Amino acid sequence: MASEIHGQLSAQDWQVPSFEKEVLKDKASKYVIIIPVINEGERIKSQLRDMAQQGICRAIDTVIVDGGSTDGSLALDFLKDMGTRALLTKTGPGKLSAQLRCGYAWALTEGYDGIITVDGNGKDGVDAVPKFAEALDSGHGYVQASRFIPGGRSENIPLSRYLAIRFIHAPLQSLAAKHWFTDTTQGFRAYSRDYLLNPGTQPFREVFTKYELLAYLTIRASQLGYPVTELPTSRVYPANEPVPTKIKGLSPLLELLSVLFKALFGVYHPKSGQTE
Repeated sequence: MASEIHGQLSAQDWQVPSFEKEVLKDKASKYVIIIPVINEGERIKSQLRDMAQQGICRAIDTVIVDGGSTDGSLALDFLKDMGTRALLTKTGPGKLSAQLRCGYAWALTEGYDGIITVDGNGKDGVDAVPKFAEALDSGHGYVQASRFIPGGRSENIPLSRYLAIRFIHAPLQSLAAKHWFTDTTQGFRAYSRDYLLNPGTQPFREVFTKYELLAYLTIRASQLGYPVTELPTSRVYPANEPVPTKIKGLSPLLELLSVLFKALFGVYHPKSGQTE
């Protein structure tokens, strides 16, 4: 991994899980879309078809970061046809945050100016992706999708999830960030290169293995003085079908609450003198 200096930090110090990469075409844009997936089946295939049809994969490089899918949904010929730039497959330990560390590290060493992340389960309106690129162009360090602000759309969200987001998760994240957010559990977001490489951020640490990185990066940008914003998006859960989510049962919910309070009290902040 090439070394890149930002302040006192360099890529050689990053803690990134091992991963394999299949590069399908050359870099062609200044921003990159990172899509973390694991066994999303037809949902990720349909999402990529939609993105290709809208011309998004031609305008902004798209990279899939796989956590170890076994459903055959990420065949290289299909990804090439959809205009995907690369497939990264995590082989090291960890879950979502570990996947994201793989994708973000690779993207930064490839020289991208910013990263747009969207889930791969087909719930998000990918037509909003160009707006995230525009927000990065305008100087924002962090951009969060929201279905709950004017122009946004939410369909079929389970009531328990709606109440938890609106009255627990978003208010507490906003308190920590000292900036009002309305929809903090979404993975549809964007980060500037400068924010991710800021010595006060340091996302490439092994403390980020499951859901920690999403909560941490939501609050850290405004704490460091970066302009942040929300953009209206649609998020549609399928009607009369199981909710497509990896968060099932009581244990993951308790874990999310634990992560939330750790982020609130600064547990994930870089320690004084820590380089990575």
